[in-house]
Amino acid sequence: QVQLVESGGGLVQAGGSLRLSCAASGRTFSSFAMGWFRQAPGKEREFVAAINWSGSDTDYADFVKGRFTISRDHAKSTLYLQMDSLKPEDTALYYCAVSTQYNGRRYTPSSVSEYHYWGQGTQVTVSS
Repeated sequence: QVQLVESGGGLVQAGGSLRLSCAASGRTFSSFAMGWFRQAPGKEREFVAAINWSGSDTDYADFVKGRFTISRDHAKSTLYLQMDSLKPEDTALYYCAVSTQYNGRRYTPSSVSEYHYWGQGTQVTVSS
């Protein structure tokens, strides 16, 4: 079992920055790929970023490339999402997730169905 708790969301003006954190507990954190997703009202949950088990490989949705950075700290069992140059369209509930399947050392899953544990989410609101 894995427990995930997100934090760091809030209200920020367009062009600002936020850093989301996801504290993991339970099964061995360092063994699994992890990711961030977001869901805006009335829309489906969408992929934002993913990182492989070691932190050596990352993947991003096109709409956040160059603005967001995913990272992980194994010593702290924590996943991060640094969000810069935020836009109003980034407003959403942001979730972290863990994938417990293994598809190679560089595995960075990008679909909801590839993830098995989810946090409760943290709200990010970007004002114009």
